[in-house]
Amino acid sequence: MLLKHVFVAIAVTLWQSAALAQMSHQHASEAACEETGLRCASKVTPTFAPDGTLWLAWMAGGQISVASSKDAGQSFSNPVQVTKDHLNLDWGPDARPKIAIDRKGDIALAFSTFRDKNFNGQVFYTHSADGRTFAALRPITSNNESQRFEALGFDSDGSVFAAWLDKRNRVPVQLRGDKYEGAGLFFASSKDSGATYSEAQLATDNTCECCRLGLAFAGPNHPVVVFRNIFEGGVRDHAVMTFASLSTPGEVRRVSKDDGQIAACPHHGPSLSISPAGTYHIAWYTAGKIRKGLFYARSTDQGRTFSDPIAIGQPGRNPTRPYVLAGPHGLTVAWKEFDGQKTTVNLMTSHDDGLSWSKPLPVASTTDASDHPLLVSDGQRTFLSWMTKADGYRIQRVEDEP
Repeated sequence: MLLKHVFVAIAVTLWQSAALAQMSHQHASEAACEETGLRCASKVTPTFAPDGTLWLAWMAGGQISVASSKDAGQSFSNPVQVTKDHLNLDWGPDARPKIAIDRKGDIALAFSTFRDKNFNGQVFYTHSADGRTFAALRPITSNNESQRFEALGFDSDGSVFAAWLDKRNRVPVQLRGDKYEGAGLFFASSKDSGATYSEAQLATDNTCECCRLGLAFAGPNHPVVVFRNIFEGGVRDHAVMTFASLSTPGEVRRVSKDDGQIAACPHHGPSLSISPAGTYHIAWYTAGKIRKGLFYARSTDQGRTFSDPIAIGQPGRNPTRPYVLAGPHGLTVAWKEFDGQKTTVNLMTSHDDGLSWSKPLPVASTTDASDHPLLVSDGQRTFLSWMTKADGYRIQRVEDEP
């Protein structure tokens, strides 16, 4: 029998002072205003610390800010500005600040900026031991070419692994008079909770240059990255790489043959989560010749082979921005649909490691602009995180009833 889903929504808004916090009726997000508070945020990234504290990192007013909640989003601490100066933050559809927290409470944070009008970027990082003060910003690599679409996470041993898309290899290729396609997938790691990173290394070259990366861990010192690759013939299909260690890339393995041959930037990257059983779960968008739309597939052999793709959403409602999470009670996939008047977030769940899925159900909607729907877990529950221009930030608990 299909499970009935109950979604308890908690609409929350952050203000920069206690006085503004009392004015909770003014909680709508302007998503383009010049203030740095959450109500002006265009991109909001959530994560739970191991102690159950919810942390948000967001971009607004040319700044990156963070705040925390001890009650799963019902109330928040005063915001802390991570950055000190107004920055030309990467505003691309797949760009957002990244935040990760280890068992000690150390925070690793990264984001990208635009260097110029040609969308060449630079990835910066910082860290904090208490969430109240952050170290000075540092570039994640000294290379002066373009870096964007960073991803980072804490390994089980406390190391930080970071990956990003990097265009440094276009220089020698173009000097030879040849054409360089895409970008390189580069990576680095940190043994001091994100205070410093190792020298950048190339994992694989010629990936699609403008889509977010998916990052998860298949076990200690085994990060896994999913990305849109450029295969032979200019085909831009998704691939997964399982690292043999924090410094050793693995093979590029194809997720699905969609035959996506558009030589352009989809700005629509994949999502990856790995279940306790070790199963890789991937959701993605494609405009390929073989299939179009959102799809999900699973792998039980570390990405060597994948199940046949399962279509997600209603094709007539432009399904976009899929996100998958292996939570404490099963899998959840979230995505957006647009019916011509309103945008709706839909969810479906699986309790057999992705072999079967519940009926998709709408859980939130807006008639104005909105961020991507994201999923996050505190180790006991799964939540939907969503920022909308009309209603501000909301975090909704995903709960199943037989």
